[in-house]
Amino acid sequence: MNTRPFLGWFVSPAGLVAVGLIAAMLAVFQYSVRAYIPGSLEVGGFTLQNFAAMLRPLYALAFWNTVLLCFETAVFTLILAYPLAYALVRTNSSALRSFILVVSVTPLFLGEVVRTYSWMIVLGNKGFLNTLLLQLGLLDRPMQMMFTAGGVVAALVHVTMPIMVIMLAAALSHIDRNYEKAAESLGAGPVRVFLTITLPLSMPGIVAGFSTAFAWTFSAFATPQLIGGGRVSTVSTLIYQLGFSSFNFPFAASLSIIGLALSLAVIALLKKAASPLERMAGTT
Repeated sequence: MNTRPFLGWFVSPAGLVAVGLIAAMLAVFQYSVRAYIPGSLEVGGFTLQNFAAMLRPLYALAFWNTVLLCFETAVFTLILAYPLAYALVRTNSSALRSFILVVSVTPLFLGEVVRTYSWMIVLGNKGFLNTLLLQLGLLDRPMQMMFTAGGVVAALVHVTMPIMVIMLAAALSHIDRNYEKAAESLGAGPVRVFLTITLPLSMPGIVAGFSTAFAWTFSAFATPQLIGGGRVSTVSTLIYQLGFSSFNFPFAASLSIIGLALSLAVIALLKKAASPLERMAGTT
């Protein structure tokens, strides 16, 4: 007797999506090993020249900038999201909990382009932030925040904040409060309880949130393109320029393949580096 009669129906949508993703990746890979024909949308024969060209300084710099932006975004998102997630889980006020949840999750309901344009209004030379600083007398002239790496990171933190809060809140909610009470009964203060009990036990959520924020940022396009204004080179903006400006789709496809491989490699390294911390959390 079949004890799981609906398993096939539940798995089939995910299977169809997986087949579509695999087909799309195979099509991209097929383009990446084809020669570029200038002035034509058609591609040439088999070649590995597209991957050899990755060693040029321009493309190596784009990869380095992307990894650095992803790392900075994940770090700042973690720093800002952890207190929100902690307050969301530990507060006794339902009104405060609802307010934190709404503020944290609302950006998910806005498109990336809408959020990016909002940050353009905030960061512009005549935007909200510069106007406020000038009126307070803290600046004598507008500060350049648009078309900078710092502006891109600020906007990307806003994009990745909701998912980081959700993952951290899930990890914090599964921590047994009796461990913290036991530490307090042995004379540990609030700071020591947090550093020795709460923080290590929430490490799985930190690793998951950090990795997700890193991967999400690596594929971001609208924010680096609009906030960076072409002055902050990333893999996604470079792919756009090659694919839709010069119609060099084979090289854009090869950049996509290398970018995917690099992001997976960095996430694997992050996971490996964090595994001792996760094991420590499991034995705390």
